[in-house]
Amino acid sequence: MKYIDEFRDGDVARTIADKIAALVQSGRNYSFMEFCGGHTHAISRYGLSDLLPANVRMVHGPGCPVCVLPIGRIDMAIRLALDRGVILCTYGDTLRVPASDGLSLLKAKARGGDIRMVYSTLDALQIARDNPQREVVFLAIGFETTTPPTALAVQQASLEQLQNFSVLSCHVLTPAAISHILESPEVRQWGTVPIDGFIGPAHVSTVIGSRPYEFFAEEYRKPVVIAGFEPLDVMQAILMLVRQVNEGRAVVENEFARAVTRDGNVKAQDRVAEVFELRREFEWRGLSIVPYSALKLRAKYAAFDAELRFAIDYQSVPDNKACECGAILRGVKRPQDCKIFGTVCTPENPVGSCMVSSEGACAAHYSYGRYKDMN
Repeated sequence: MKYIDEFRDGDVARTIADKIAALVQSGRNYSFMEFCGGHTHAISRYGLSDLLPANVRMVHGPGCPVCVLPIGRIDMAIRLALDRGVILCTYGDTLRVPASDGLSLLKAKARGGDIRMVYSTLDALQIARDNPQREVVFLAIGFETTTPPTALAVQQASLEQLQNFSVLSCHVLTPAAISHILESPEVRQWGTVPIDGFIGPAHVSTVIGSRPYEFFAEEYRKPVVIAGFEPLDVMQAILMLVRQVNEGRAVVENEFARAVTRDGNVKAQDRVAEVFELRREFEWRGLSIVPYSALKLRAKYAAFDAELRFAIDYQSVPDNKACECGAILRGVKRPQDCKIFGTVCTPENPVGSCMVSSEGACAAHYSYGRYKDMN
């Protein structure tokens, strides 16, 4: 296959669906978690759940970096913009994540904060060069995919001795979150979230490779299939997971071999290791405190750490009581189980983080799946 249309061929999708239907065993339920929000979006957009047998269930995971960003971290960025007068730069979806006191970065901008959307860390660096009398802070979010560009920006700022540039690091790590989910009472103790296997993330795996997932397969006996984001990628991954479950195997398989290798992008990994080190703990929205699941700048680059430069402390803030984002991110509930879904909470007026990004489970279901709930 060379062109994107071939990865969206409906006839091929139905052929794979027929193979899945032929393989699944009657009287047995299959429950697979797609960790990445890109897969959640693809499943909703292309109606892949409708192609699967009734006993094959997809569970949405916490794999949207905007969705797992806790309120307290957005509050820190807002305080920097409104109280400290910095130019705050970040990626587009982050601007709309709900924070305390009915605010978001976008609403803080309307109140006078100098908050700017950027497409890359290079944009933030240029803003710092163009405004030497102003402090410029880059709110860095995302999984392993977006961490290397942040590391490069810090190294470049250090090379240029760009003293008005710093980073508020909210980079988090995929393997730590998967471990946390597998150790959670919902999965391990109560069984309210049955997980028979994982669809491994695509973009993240291009950086870290497939090797880190081998631990989950060996330790927890859960198969992992790394898949691309196109509908045929996801369908093929589900077929591969069903085969593993039926055969009693638990290994890492790579459906996305056209982009992912076992070792990943070693150069990118080296840059990240040079600039960042593990935090002892970090709060994820929906998962609470996850040990060693996020990154902070090493002492060598402490001059570019906004938390140290501005002496700002993190304060945990509870989610809106009416919002079920936390349970949805853990796979305990579905978007349609939330009482305010599609009424009070919409993409135009998100109450919870899952409704902000197109990769969020609530936003994806709102765009592509909510009409089926009426039937």
